[in-house]
Amino acid sequence: MKGAGLEAGETSRARAVNRGISIMDFMFRVVAAIATLASAIAMGTTNETLPFFTQFIRFRAEYSDLPTFTFFVVGNAIVTGYLVLSLTLSIFHIIRSAAVGTRIFLAIFDTAALGLLTAAASATAAIVYLAHKGNSSANWFSICQQYNSFCERASGSLIGSFIAVVCFILLILFSAFAVSHHR
Repeated sequence: MKGAGLEAGETSRARAVNRGISIMDFMFRVVAAIATLASAIAMGTTNETLPFFTQFIRFRAEYSDLPTFTFFVVGNAIVTGYLVLSLTLSIFHIIRSAAVGTRIFLAIFDTAALGLLTAAASATAAIVYLAHKGNSSANWFSICQQYNSFCERASGSLIGSFIAVVCFILLILFSAFAVSHHR
């Protein structure tokens, strides 16, 4: 009799923990979706035009000038779409905290999305670093002194993307914890 009551108490406690994890999962998915959407929009709208000698000759810098920035925008857009679609399963986990199969499904796809987002953000970070610092060995000059607004927007979009990377790491840890505490 005593063992049955203890086991039921442990089960309800595990459900409460899983429900709390599900609520945190939902909140981090919303934060990550906002961060990736903002990053994609900020980078996708990044451009700057500078006059050169006369008003008729101008130099223009756009995100589409570099394939890495295009990859960044597309990668963030794909991850945003995935996060919006995954919100339905996250809501399902709040309602039914004992679901395990869908948590494993989300953990697998979260890992894939983390890989895509990390690749896009890291490649872009390397290009933005070169834009800020240049590389004297390769005779690549820093362009951020001339295209200051362009570089600031590109750097800002990276911040949002790396916030989403941290959110994904936490989401994967939450999923692993919830699956391991399922009884």
